[in-house]
Amino acid sequence: MGEYDDWIGRERVVEDRLTPRLVEELRVTLGPLVAPGAVPVGAQWCLAPDMLPASELGRDGHPRPGIYTPQLPLPRRMWAGGLLEFATPFEVDDLVTRRTRIADVQFKQGRSGPLGFVAVEHRYEAGGVLRLSERHDIVYREDPVPGQAASPPQAAPWEVLKSWRVTPDPTMLFRYSAISFNGHRIHYDQPYATGVEGYDGLVVHGPLQSVWMQNLAADLMGALPARFSYRGLSPLTVGHEVAIEARAAEAGLALRVRRLSDNVVTMQAEAV
Repeated sequence: MGEYDDWIGRERVVEDRLTPRLVEELRVTLGPLVAPGAVPVGAQWCLAPDMLPASELGRDGHPRPGIYTPQLPLPRRMWAGGLLEFATPFEVDDLVTRRTRIADVQFKQGRSGPLGFVAVEHRYEAGGVLRLSERHDIVYREDPVPGQAASPPQAAPWEVLKSWRVTPDPTMLFRYSAISFNGHRIHYDQPYATGVEGYDGLVVHGPLQSVWMQNLAADLMGALPARFSYRGLSPLTVGHEVAIEARAAEAGLALRVRRLSDNVVTMQAEAV
């Protein structure tokens, strides 16, 4: 771990404006899967994206490791999950300052092989007012080995309070990639997604699935949750209808994205 010590605590600050156009682009991309409010919940991930020339991108279309995040000895990067602590709602035309800090680098042994985790902290402010604090967990892993994919478990029965349904398609993925300036090739380059990273099609963004659940939680609670934690469990690819579901929990709500074709949960969350 010593070789990554100098990354811990590394910070950078960026600014971006939450324009009416960006708000409307997110709203039409989400369609009916949006809570009432001036700004759709989840707008933070469309602000201040990492923008680099093509020469500074990695094979996957993300900024090359070693620029904004450490170079780990594992080639695949995925959005693993995170924690959001909402303070005040974003407003249209906010000039948002995001402070980003590398918080931790860890390695673990998973069922499919070695895993690397980078924890990144973000703090979003507008006019000196805190809007949101976030911990974003990025996981790194080896390239897939044919025939070694594990079968995910079946979803448990739920007493559902409310459910939304959607069948993500390539247009939805393109739009979300565009408004979040996400260059990861698994979302638009099918030969790369299937032939290099081993998925069975174009992959639905982890943050997009989280945004669905954030909006469902806000819709049921009538306000932003104080805390929203989420974790990816299984890849979701285009063409599969899913249910975005919420049920009552001991404190707040439990939420999940459940693929209807095989009853597998692709992402789960808790909101309080």
